[in-house]
Amino acid sequence: MINKTTPQPSLFSSLTDQLNPRHPLYLLANKIDWRRFEEAFSPLYCAVNGRPAKPIRLMCGLLILKHVRNLSDESVVEQWSENAYYQYFCGML
Repeated sequence: MINKTTPQPSLFSSLTDQLNPRHPLYLLANKIDWRRFEEAFSPLYCAVNGRPAKPIRLMCGLLILKHVRNLSDESVVEQWSENAYYQYFCGML
């Protein structure tokens, strides 16, 4: 019997594998040197006490998306929760 190939992605494949690598946010995420943000902002975080912080890349990514897309705080967070490209851009995929 000949195996049939289906265009449907596997249930077990990563969501990142299903993203279009030519999408503008995918490309931009790979061009930004995220380590520079980590180096600049990590001294501002306390590692000993307090509430655990959100990742620096997430916070910087959301701020970049907010300004590039001209969104409000609430809107960028809402769109981030629904948009896999926003999540990839912010390092959460």
